[in-house]
Amino acid sequence: MTAIVDTPEQAAELELPPLLVRRPLEAFLDAQGLGEGPVEAEPVGEGHSNVTYLITRNGGSWVLRRPPRPPLPPSAHDVLREAQLLTAVQAAQVRTPDVLATCDDEAVIGAPFYVMERIAGDVMTADVPPALHGDEDRIGEELIDALVEVHAVDWRACGLEGYGKPTGYLDRQLRRFGGLWEHNRTRELPVLDRLTAWLAEHTPESGEATIVHGDYRLGNTMFAPSPPARLAAIFDWELATIGDPLADVGYLVATWSEPDDPEDALRGLSAATRRPGFPTREQLIARYEERSGRSMSDVRWYMTLALWKSAVFLEGSYKRRLAGTTEDAFFDRLETGVPAIAERAWAIASG
Repeated sequence: MTAIVDTPEQAAELELPPLLVRRPLEAFLDAQGLGEGPVEAEPVGEGHSNVTYLITRNGGSWVLRRPPRPPLPPSAHDVLREAQLLTAVQAAQVRTPDVLATCDDEAVIGAPFYVMERIAGDVMTADVPPALHGDEDRIGEELIDALVEVHAVDWRACGLEGYGKPTGYLDRQLRRFGGLWEHNRTRELPVLDRLTAWLAEHTPESGEATIVHGDYRLGNTMFAPSPPARLAAIFDWELATIGDPLADVGYLVATWSEPDDPEDALRGLSAATRRPGFPTREQLIARYEERSGRSMSDVRWYMTLALWKSAVFLEGSYKRRLAGTTEDAFFDRLETGVPAIAERAWAIASG
Protein backbone atom coordinates (compact mmCIF):
# COMPACT_ATOMS: atom_id res chain seq x y z
CA MET A 1 0.00 0.00 0.00
CA THR A 2 1.69 3.22 -1.18
CA ALA A 3 1.87 5.86 1.54
CA ILE A 4 3.86 8.64 -0.19
CA VAL A 5 3.81 9.78 -3.84
CA ASP A 6 5.27 12.79 -5.62
CA THR A 7 2.32 14.20 -7.57
CA PRO A 8 -1.51 14.33 -7.53
CA GLU A 9 -1.48 12.44 -10.83
CA GLN A 10 0.31 9.53 -9.18
CA ALA A 11 -2.14 9.67 -6.29
CA ALA A 12 -5.09 9.43 -8.67
CA GLU A 13 -3.77 6.17 -10.10
CA LEU A 14 -3.81 4.38 -6.75
CA GLU A 15 -6.65 2.19 -5.50
CA LEU A 16 -6.28 3.68 -2.00
CA PRO A 17 -5.23 7.31 -1.49
CA PRO A 18 -1.68 8.00 -0.28
CA LEU A 19 -0.97 9.70 3.02
CA LEU A 20 1.40 12.35 1.63
CA VAL A 21 1.83 13.97 -1.79
CA ARG A 22 5.24 15.61 -1.93
CA ARG A 23 5.03 18.36 -4.58
CA PRO A 24 1.87 20.12 -3.29
CA LEU A 25 3.21 19.75 0.27
CA GLU A 26 6.48 21.40 -0.75
CA ALA A 27 4.58 24.31 -2.29
CA PHE A 28 2.54 24.70 0.92
CA LEU A 29 5.66 24.69 3.09
CA ASP A 30 7.28 27.24 0.77
CA ALA A 31 4.32 29.56 1.28
CA GLN A 32 4.64 29.18 5.06
CA GLY A 33 8.36 29.91 5.06
CA LEU A 34 9.21 26.44 6.35
CA GLY A 35 12.43 25.53 4.56
CA GLU A 36 13.02 24.92 0.89
CA GLY A 37 13.64 22.13 -1.60
CA PRO A 38 12.57 18.47 -1.66
CA VAL A 39 10.74 16.99 1.31
CA GLU A 40 11.79 13.73 2.93
CA ALA A 41 9.17 12.11 5.15
CA GLU A 42 9.12 9.19 7.55
CA PRO A 43 6.42 7.97 9.93
CA VAL A 44 7.15 8.58 13.59
CA GLY A 45 5.74 7.36 16.88
CA GLU A 46 3.55 4.40 17.66
CA GLY A 47 0.20 6.14 17.41
CA HIS A 48 -2.62 4.03 15.99
CA SER A 49 -5.09 6.81 15.18
CA ASN A 50 -4.06 10.03 13.45
CA VAL A 51 -0.96 9.72 11.26
CA THR A 52 2.27 11.50 12.21
CA TYR A 53 5.24 12.15 9.91
CA LEU A 54 8.65 13.70 10.46
CA ILE A 55 9.23 15.94 7.44
CA THR A 56 12.70 17.23 6.63
CA ARG A 57 14.01 19.63 3.96
CA ASN A 58 16.67 22.32 3.69
CA GLY A 59 16.08 24.64 6.61
CA GLY A 60 14.79 22.27 9.23
CA SER A 61 12.63 19.37 10.39
CA TRP A 62 9.01 19.49 11.54
CA VAL A 63 6.18 17.14 12.44
CA LEU A 64 3.03 16.78 10.31
CA ARG A 65 -0.28 15.36 11.59
CA ARG A 66 -3.15 14.19 9.38
CA PRO A 67 -6.10 11.79 9.71
CA PRO A 68 -5.85 8.15 8.63
CA ARG A 69 -7.36 6.98 5.37
CA PRO A 70 -11.17 6.95 5.12
CA PRO A 71 -13.74 5.70 5.88
CA LEU A 72 -13.73 7.47 9.27
CA PRO A 73 -16.29 7.58 12.09
CA PRO A 74 -18.30 10.82 12.31
CA SER A 75 -16.54 13.65 14.20
CA ALA A 76 -13.37 11.54 14.72
CA HIS A 77 -9.81 12.37 13.61
CA ASP A 78 -10.38 16.15 13.43
CA VAL A 79 -6.76 17.29 13.28
CA LEU A 80 -7.63 20.95 12.75
CA ARG A 81 -9.61 20.96 15.99
CA GLU A 82 -6.54 19.46 17.65
CA ALA A 83 -4.40 22.25 16.16
CA GLN A 84 -6.88 24.86 17.41
CA LEU A 85 -6.42 23.76 21.01
CA LEU A 86 -2.62 23.56 20.73
CA THR A 87 -2.53 27.07 19.28
CA ALA A 88 -4.80 28.40 22.05
CA VAL A 89 -2.61 27.09 24.89
CA GLN A 90 0.78 28.04 23.43
CA ALA A 91 1.08 30.96 25.88
CA ALA A 92 -0.20 28.95 28.86
CA GLN A 93 1.77 26.71 31.21
CA VAL A 94 1.13 23.53 29.22
CA ARG A 95 3.83 21.28 27.83
CA THR A 96 2.84 21.22 24.16
CA PRO A 97 4.63 21.70 20.81
CA ASP A 98 3.96 24.95 18.95
CA VAL A 99 1.74 24.74 15.86
CA LEU A 100 3.45 26.43 12.89
CA ALA A 101 0.91 26.00 10.09
CA THR A 102 -2.52 24.47 9.40
CA CYS A 103 -4.12 23.46 6.10
CA ASP A 104 -7.80 22.79 5.46
CA ASP A 105 -7.35 22.35 1.68
CA GLU A 106 -7.62 18.61 1.03
CA ALA A 107 -6.20 19.14 -2.47
CA VAL A 108 -2.71 19.50 -0.96
CA ILE A 109 -2.13 15.99 0.45
CA GLY A 110 -5.64 14.53 0.34
CA ALA A 111 -6.71 15.48 3.88
CA PRO A 112 -6.51 18.41 6.33
CA PHE A 113 -3.25 18.57 8.28
CA TYR A 114 -1.10 20.72 10.48
CA VAL A 115 2.63 21.20 10.99
CA MET A 116 4.19 21.63 14.44
CA GLU A 117 7.66 22.07 15.87
CA ARG A 118 9.85 19.06 16.39
CA ILE A 119 10.82 18.47 20.03
CA ALA A 120 13.83 16.34 20.97
CA GLY A 121 13.25 13.54 23.42
CA ASP A 122 11.94 10.03 23.95
CA VAL A 123 8.43 8.58 23.82
CA MET A 124 8.12 5.63 26.17
CA THR A 125 5.86 2.69 25.43
CA ALA A 126 7.65 -0.67 25.74
CA ASP A 127 10.69 0.47 27.73
CA VAL A 128 12.51 3.33 29.44
CA PRO A 129 15.57 4.92 27.75
CA PRO A 130 18.80 3.84 29.49
CA ALA A 131 19.55 7.46 30.44
CA LEU A 132 16.41 7.51 32.61
CA HIS A 133 16.85 4.12 34.31
CA GLY A 134 16.48 4.65 38.04
CA ASP A 135 14.27 7.69 37.48
CA GLU A 136 11.00 5.77 37.09
CA ASP A 137 9.37 7.29 40.15
CA ARG A 138 10.07 10.79 38.88
CA ILE A 139 8.65 9.88 35.44
CA GLY A 140 5.35 9.03 37.13
CA GLU A 141 5.43 12.23 39.17
CA GLU A 142 6.12 14.33 36.07
CA LEU A 143 3.23 12.65 34.29
CA ILE A 144 0.83 13.64 37.06
CA ASP A 145 2.24 17.14 37.52
CA ALA A 146 1.96 17.90 33.80
CA LEU A 147 -1.68 16.75 33.85
CA VAL A 148 -2.42 18.99 36.84
CA GLU A 149 -1.00 21.88 34.78
CA VAL A 150 -3.35 21.08 31.90
CA HIS A 151 -6.34 21.03 34.23
CA ALA A 152 -5.29 24.35 35.80
CA VAL A 153 -5.34 26.32 32.51
CA ASP A 154 -7.86 29.18 32.31
CA TRP A 155 -9.39 27.89 29.10
CA ARG A 156 -11.78 30.82 28.77
CA ALA A 157 -8.86 33.26 28.84
CA CYS A 158 -7.19 31.17 26.10
CA GLY A 159 -10.12 31.76 23.75
CA LEU A 160 -11.58 28.24 24.10
CA GLU A 161 -15.05 29.39 25.20
CA GLY A 162 -16.72 27.57 22.30
CA TYR A 163 -14.36 24.58 22.18
CA GLY A 164 -16.59 22.41 24.35
CA LYS A 165 -19.59 22.71 26.64
CA PRO A 166 -18.52 23.07 30.30
CA THR A 167 -21.61 21.27 31.64
CA GLY A 168 -23.05 17.84 30.90
CA TYR A 169 -19.71 16.40 29.77
CA LEU A 170 -20.20 12.91 31.21
CA ASP A 171 -23.71 12.52 29.82
CA ARG A 172 -22.46 13.62 26.40
CA GLN A 173 -19.62 11.11 26.59
CA LEU A 174 -22.10 8.32 27.26
CA ARG A 175 -24.31 9.41 24.37
CA ARG A 176 -21.46 9.98 21.95
CA PHE A 177 -19.64 6.73 22.57
CA GLY A 178 -22.90 4.82 22.76
CA GLY A 179 -23.68 6.08 19.26
CA LEU A 180 -20.11 5.43 18.13
CA TRP A 181 -20.46 1.82 19.25
CA GLU A 182 -23.43 1.39 16.93
CA HIS A 183 -21.28 2.79 14.10
CA ASN A 184 -18.12 0.83 14.94
CA ARG A 185 -19.41 -2.55 16.08
CA THR A 186 -18.42 -5.57 14.02
CA ARG A 187 -19.94 -8.19 16.38
CA GLU A 188 -22.20 -8.58 19.40
CA LEU A 189 -20.56 -7.91 22.80
CA PRO A 190 -23.15 -8.22 25.60
CA VAL A 191 -20.60 -7.18 28.25
CA LEU A 192 -20.20 -3.82 26.54
CA ASP A 193 -23.95 -3.31 26.58
CA ARG A 194 -23.96 -4.06 30.33
CA LEU A 195 -21.22 -1.48 30.82
CA THR A 196 -23.23 1.14 28.95
CA ALA A 197 -26.16 0.64 31.29
CA TRP A 198 -23.99 0.60 34.44
CA LEU A 199 -22.24 3.85 33.55
CA ALA A 200 -25.56 5.60 32.94
CA GLU A 201 -26.98 4.37 36.25
CA HIS A 202 -23.95 5.43 38.35
CA THR A 203 -22.85 8.72 36.73
CA PRO A 204 -21.23 11.01 39.35
CA GLU A 205 -21.57 14.78 39.59
CA SER A 206 -18.76 16.61 37.78
CA GLY A 207 -16.71 19.37 39.37
CA GLU A 208 -15.56 22.55 37.63
CA ALA A 209 -14.83 22.00 33.94
CA THR A 210 -11.25 22.09 32.59
CA ILE A 211 -9.41 21.23 29.42
CA VAL A 212 -9.54 17.43 29.05
CA HIS A 213 -6.87 15.71 26.97
CA GLY A 214 -8.95 12.60 26.34
CA ASP A 215 -6.07 10.15 25.72
CA TYR A 216 -3.60 10.97 28.46
CA ARG A 217 -1.01 8.22 29.01
CA LEU A 218 2.75 7.81 29.11
CA GLY A 219 2.96 6.88 25.41
CA ASN A 220 1.40 10.20 24.39
CA THR A 221 4.13 12.23 26.08
CA MET A 222 7.79 12.92 25.35
CA PHE A 223 10.53 13.13 27.97
CA ALA A 224 13.73 15.12 27.63
CA PRO A 225 16.66 12.86 26.68
CA SER A 226 18.81 13.34 29.81
CA PRO A 227 18.18 13.05 33.55
CA PRO A 228 16.59 14.11 35.75
CA ALA A 229 13.37 12.95 34.09
CA ARG A 230 11.41 15.88 32.66
CA LEU A 231 8.21 15.68 30.66
CA ALA A 232 8.91 17.90 27.63
CA ALA A 233 5.71 17.63 25.58
CA ILE A 234 2.21 16.17 25.55
CA PHE A 235 1.01 14.90 22.15
CA ASP A 236 -2.13 13.43 20.53
CA TRP A 237 -4.79 15.98 21.53
CA GLU A 238 -7.27 14.53 19.02
CA LEU A 239 -9.91 13.79 21.69
CA ALA A 240 -9.42 17.00 23.70
CA THR A 241 -12.40 19.06 24.83
CA ILE A 242 -13.72 21.01 27.80
CA GLY A 243 -15.14 18.73 30.46
CA ASP A 244 -14.52 16.70 33.60
CA PRO A 245 -10.78 16.50 34.42
CA LEU A 246 -11.17 13.24 36.33
CA ALA A 247 -11.84 11.51 33.00
CA ASP A 248 -8.13 12.00 32.23
CA VAL A 249 -7.07 10.56 35.58
CA GLY A 250 -9.38 7.57 35.15
CA TYR A 251 -7.93 6.84 31.72
CA LEU A 252 -4.34 7.23 32.87
CA VAL A 253 -4.67 4.79 35.76
CA ALA A 254 -6.93 2.36 33.86
CA THR A 255 -4.25 1.98 31.18
CA TRP A 256 -1.31 2.00 33.63
CA SER A 257 0.53 -1.34 33.70
CA GLU A 258 1.82 -2.80 36.94
CA PRO A 259 4.22 -5.78 37.07
CA ASP A 260 1.59 -8.43 37.88
CA ASP A 261 -1.11 -7.22 35.46
CA PRO A 262 -2.11 -9.60 32.66
CA GLU A 263 -1.33 -8.43 29.13
CA ASP A 264 -3.98 -6.92 26.87
CA ALA A 265 -4.06 -4.63 23.83
CA LEU A 266 -4.50 -1.48 25.91
CA ARG A 267 -1.92 -2.19 28.62
CA GLY A 268 0.60 -2.92 25.88
CA LEU A 269 0.61 0.78 25.03
CA SER A 270 2.23 1.51 28.40
CA ALA A 271 4.25 -1.65 28.99
CA ALA A 272 7.25 0.39 30.18
CA THR A 273 5.52 1.08 33.49
CA ARG A 274 5.92 -2.57 34.50
CA ARG A 275 9.55 -1.77 35.31
CA PRO A 276 10.57 -1.64 38.99
CA GLY A 277 10.40 1.83 40.47
CA PHE A 278 7.32 3.13 38.71
CA PRO A 279 4.50 4.39 40.97
CA THR A 280 1.44 2.20 41.46
CA ARG A 281 -2.01 3.27 40.30
CA GLU A 282 -2.87 4.14 43.89
CA GLN A 283 0.19 6.37 44.17
CA LEU A 284 -0.69 8.18 40.95
CA ILE A 285 -4.23 8.80 42.19
CA ALA A 286 -2.95 10.07 45.54
CA ARG A 287 -0.48 12.48 43.90
CA TYR A 288 -3.15 13.88 41.60
CA GLU A 289 -5.54 14.34 44.53
CA GLU A 290 -2.83 16.12 46.54
CA ARG A 291 -1.59 18.36 43.69
CA SER A 292 -5.00 19.27 42.25
CA GLY A 293 -7.13 19.38 45.40
CA ARG A 294 -9.83 17.30 43.70
CA SER A 295 -11.43 14.31 45.41
CA MET A 296 -10.82 10.94 43.74
CA SER A 297 -13.61 9.09 45.57
CA ASP A 298 -15.34 8.20 42.27
CA VAL A 299 -12.19 7.02 40.48
CA ARG A 300 -13.64 3.51 39.89
CA TRP A 301 -16.41 5.00 37.73
CA TYR A 302 -13.91 7.06 35.73
CA MET A 303 -11.68 4.03 35.18
CA THR A 304 -14.68 2.06 33.91
CA LEU A 305 -15.63 4.93 31.59
CA ALA A 306 -12.08 5.01 30.21
CA LEU A 307 -12.00 1.32 29.39
CA TRP A 308 -15.53 1.36 27.91
CA LYS A 309 -14.60 4.28 25.65
CA SER A 310 -11.36 2.54 24.66
CA ALA A 311 -13.22 -0.61 23.68
CA VAL A 312 -15.66 1.41 21.56
CA PHE A 313 -12.91 3.45 19.91
CA LEU A 314 -10.66 0.46 19.23
CA GLU A 315 -13.55 -1.44 17.67
CA GLY A 316 -13.53 1.32 15.04
CA SER A 317 -9.84 0.66 14.42
CA TYR A 318 -10.57 -3.07 14.14
CA LYS A 319 -13.32 -2.26 11.63
CA ARG A 320 -10.85 -0.30 9.49
CA ARG A 321 -8.41 -3.22 9.63
CA LEU A 322 -11.13 -5.62 8.46
CA ALA A 323 -11.95 -3.20 5.63
CA GLY A 324 -8.28 -3.12 4.56
CA THR A 325 -7.90 0.65 4.91
CA THR A 326 -5.00 0.43 7.39
CA GLU A 327 -1.79 -1.60 7.37
CA ASP A 328 -1.30 -1.28 11.13
CA ALA A 329 -0.75 -4.85 12.37
CA PHE A 330 -1.51 -3.73 15.93
CA PHE A 331 -5.20 -3.75 14.97
CA ASP A 332 -5.10 -7.53 14.39
CA ARG A 333 -4.86 -7.89 18.18
CA LEU A 334 -8.21 -6.19 18.58
CA GLU A 335 -10.21 -9.27 17.53
CA THR A 336 -9.68 -10.54 21.08
CA GLY A 337 -8.37 -7.27 22.53
CA VAL A 338 -11.63 -5.33 22.45
CA PRO A 339 -13.64 -8.02 24.30
CA ALA A 340 -10.82 -8.35 26.86
CA ILE A 341 -10.86 -4.61 27.56
CA ALA A 342 -14.63 -4.69 27.99
CA GLU A 343 -14.36 -7.60 30.43
CA ARG A 344 -11.73 -5.74 32.46
CA ALA A 345 -14.00 -2.70 32.59
CA TRP A 346 -16.83 -4.84 33.90
CA ALA A 347 -14.55 -6.34 36.58
CA ILE A 348 -13.78 -2.80 37.82
CA ALA A 349 -17.42 -1.70 37.65
CA SER A 350 -18.73 -4.73 39.51
CA GLY A 351 -15.78 -5.08 41.90
